[in-house]
Amino acid sequence: MIMCMSDILCVTNRKLCQGDFPVRIEQIAACHPAGIILREKDMQAEEYKELAAAVMGICEQHGVKCILHSFTDVAISLHADAVHLPLHLLRKMTKEQKTQFTDIGASCHSVEDALEAQALGCTYITAGHVFETDCKKGLPGRGLEFLRNMCAAVDIPVYGIGGIDPNNITLVRKAGASGACLMSSLMVTEDVAGLLKAMEGQNEIQ
Repeated sequence: MIMCMSDILCVTNRKLCQGDFPVRIEQIAACHPAGIILREKDMQAEEYKELAAAVMGICEQHGVKCILHSFTDVAISLHADAVHLPLHLLRKMTKEQKTQFTDIGASCHSVEDALEAQALGCTYITAGHVFETDCKKGLPGRGLEFLRNMCAAVDIPVYGIGGIDPNNITLVRKAGASGACLMSSLMVTEDVAGLLKAMEGQNEIQ
C-alpha cells in the first residue's frame, strides 16, 4: 500500500508536457507526492525502459515512489517495486510476476472492475473519470456517486482521477477516496509546486 503524507498521485503524459520532460519530473518529485505514475504507454518497450530508468533515478533521489505503467516485464527488469496496469493486462499477470511488486494498481471504471482488481491482488486502484476532463473531451464525468460506490465496494485505497482540481478535491476526499490523480494540469502548469500545494492544502483545511 502507498504510504505518504501526500494523497496525490501524479500521472505523466510527455506529449502534454510544457518544456523539458525530465525537468518536469524533477519539479514534481521535489514536491514529494504520494507517487509518480510513468504513463507513457505509447512507447516501445526499450524506449520506455530507458525513460523509466531515468525517472526512477529522479524519484529515488527525492524519496518518491515511482510506479511504472503497462510494461510489466520492463518493471521487473528494472527492479521496480510498483506497477500500474489497465485491467486487461492485470488479468494476464502471473502469480510469479505479482510477487515482484510491493504495489500493484489498476485503472477501474466500474464497481465490477474494482472488485476484480482487488481479487487479482491490487493494492490500490484509480477510479474515473470523476469529472469532465480535457483528456476525455465530450464525455461527461461519472460523478461523485460513482466514486462513492467504488470506494464502498473495495477494501483497498481508491484514487479518483479525471478533472480533479483544488476546487473539487475536497468532494473527492469526502466521497471516500484515499486521494486523487493529476495528469493534464501537472503537465501544463507553470507552477508545479503551487498546484500541488493547493491540492494538498485543501486536505489540511477540511
